Amino acid sequence: MSTSTTRRAAVAILATTASVWTRAKADSPSQLRIGFQKGSLNLALLKSYGLLEQRLPGTKLQWTEFPAGPQLLEALALGSVDLGATGDAPPVFAQAAGKDIVYVGAEPPKPDSSALLVKPDSPLRKLADIKGRRIALQKGSSAHFLTVQAVKRVGLAWTDIQPVHLAPADARAAFERGSVDAWAVWDPYFAAAEISGELRALATSRGLTNNNTFYLASRTLSQQPALVRTLFQALTDTDARVQADRRDAAQRYADFAGLPLATVLRMVERRGAAPVGPLTAALVKEQQQVADAFAELGLIPHPIRVADALIQVKA
Repeated sequence: MSTSTTRRAAVAILATTASVWTRAKADSPSQLRIGFQKGSLNLALLKSYGLLEQRLPGTKLQWTEFPAGPQLLEALALGSVDLGATGDAPPVFAQAAGKDIVYVGAEPPKPDSSALLVKPDSPLRKLADIKGRRIALQKGSSAHFLTVQAVKRVGLAWTDIQPVHLAPADARAAFERGSVDAWAVWDPYFAAAEISGELRALATSRGLTNNNTFYLASRTLSQQPALVRTLFQALTDTDARVQADRRDAAQRYADFAGLPLATVLRMVERRGAAPVGPLTAALVKEQQQVADAFAELGLIPHPIRVADALIQVKA
C-alpha cells in the first residue's frame, strides 16, 4: 500500500470519527485500565506523553503489558482491563470462544510490519519451502493469520506445515536452539531481527495481510461513546507527535521497551501514520475474511459474524 493510500485511509477513518462519535465532553471515570503489547506504539507513547492524564483529570490510569493479543483479550474478557489493542486474529479467536469483547476502533493498515523469519543460512529460500517445516507462532495472533495466508499463497494445506504455538519470547528461544525452522512474528520483534542481521525475512505480510490493528473494549466502556472518543483523540494526537518528531518518539519507546534505538526507528519508519477511529465498513468486511479463513481451516470452533461484536453507538 502506498504512502498516499495510507494517508487517504487515515483521512477516511478520521472523517468517520467526526460523523459517528458524539461531541459531548467525557466525564472522567474513577479508573481506567489499559492493556498494551510491545508493538502497541500509540498506547505506549500515549502513556509516555501523558496526554490522557491531561484529558481525564482525576482518573486513576492503570497500564498493563501483555506478551501478545490473545493474553490481552483474555484479561479483557475477565474484566481485568477496559481497553486494549491487538492485531486481526486475536479478536476472532476471542469471539469464537464466546468471550464478551467489543470492537471500538482501528488504526490504518501496516502491511510491512510482520514477517515470516528464517536464519540467514536457512535452506528455505522461497515461500513454498515451508512445506513440512516447523513454524513458531503465537496461536490466535496476527502472525497466525500471516502463516495461514502464506500457506494458502503457495497452494499448500494447513497440514503441510507443523505450527508450533509459542509466545514471542519462547518462539525466539526455540528458533535460536534450532527447534523450529521459521518464526512468524510482528514488530518490534521483526525489526529487532532485521536490524541484528541474525534472521532474514522469507516473506513479509505485504501482499498476504494488511496487518490491521484493532481497539477492543469492555462492554461497559463501549457504551460510553464520549469517553471512547476522548481516548481516540488522545491516541490520534499521540500519533501526530510521532509523525512530527519520529526520533524523539522512537527514543521514548526504546527507553520504555528496552530496545535499541535503531530497532525502534525501523519500526516507526514503516508503520506510517496511525490515527485512531471507528471501524469502516471495508475494514469490517476484511476482518470477516480473516474470521472465515480460520473457520474454513477448522482453527476456530465455529464460524462467527464479526459485525456481532461491533459497538452500536446510540444517537
